[in-house]
Amino acid sequence: MTDIITLSDPRVAAVLVDECGEPLVDVREVPELLLDGRQATDDGAYALLRSGVLGRLLQAQRALPAGLRFLVVEGYRPPGLQRRYYEQYATTLRAAHPDASPARVRELASAYISPPEVAPHVCGGAVDLTLCAEDGTELPLGTEVNATPEESAGACRTDAPGISATARANRTLLREALTSAGFVNYPTEWWHWSYGDRYWALLRGRPAARYGPTEPPGTEPAHRDGPPPTPERQDGPPPTPA
Repeated sequence: MTDIITLSDPRVAAVLVDECGEPLVDVREVPELLLDGRQATDDGAYALLRSGVLGRLLQAQRALPAGLRFLVVEGYRPPGLQRRYYEQYATTLRAAHPDASPARVRELASAYISPPEVAPHVCGGAVDLTLCAEDGTELPLGTEVNATPEESAGACRTDAPGISATARANRTLLREALTSAGFVNYPTEWWHWSYGDRYWALLRGRPAARYGPTEPPGTEPAHRDGPPPTPERQDGPPPTPA
């Protein structure tokens, strides 16, 4: 069995970012996709994705069997919200594992919620989603979206044993459609897929990520060291995961 690379792995943080400058766009303005409200925020950030990610998501949906659609649960997450989710979960883990070192707590936390500095959601490159019928009825995939490792007994892992044959088949459909469009999965969460972020770059062997952490539209961007962006380059209830 291949070891899982978690988001706390130093190799993820070591990936360079060559910010391409793509804007965040609103999934609510794309009628081809269904958007769920369980992670809705007043500012609508949950419905945002980088434009390139949205295009690939539409491509992946076209690869699904007739009668099936994606149900998008969450896309972009502002850096401050990501940090709050991470610290809440880390606090819970420290209480459950009082002898664990800070590095071990970080490793455990990262199996479910990404450290803010490398979080795929913070760059607008990640999407949490599931499968549904045309009327929005969700298909069985073994656990609820955002199920923790503790409450699901590990069934939230994409390749977890012990889930039903129907759930396994539905996860396979999800995987085949999304990987065909260039996405990578975070293997501790069957619902979490990303493109263009540091984790994607590491798994795909790319020299740099296309997307770095970004602020919500209308927010003054943080100071950015290094060269300017190169747009011409091609290529619910807290805590909430990755």
